[in-house]
Amino acid sequence: MAVTENTNRSVFSLHGVTGMLIATVLLLSILAFLTVWNIGVQQKNASNFYDPAPITSNLDNVKSHSKENANFAFKDAK
Repeated sequence: MAVTENTNRSVFSLHGVTGMLIATVLLLSILAFLTVWNIGVQQKNASNFYDPAPITSNLDNVKSHSKENANFAFKDAK
């Protein structure tokens, strides 16, 4: 059985430095996108908070299994 020597040892192939740089740039760009998206969501919802009064003000009419319980659940803020 003959053993062949690996002569394809390019440092700048996709398995070397170039591949590492592509993966690093990709991960950093995903991190930047999620960070910017998170800041936008927080700024949008800072003035659009939930009012817990509809669910905490009167729970006397809530039954164990009833479709009418939707009247006592949280509604969308706006």
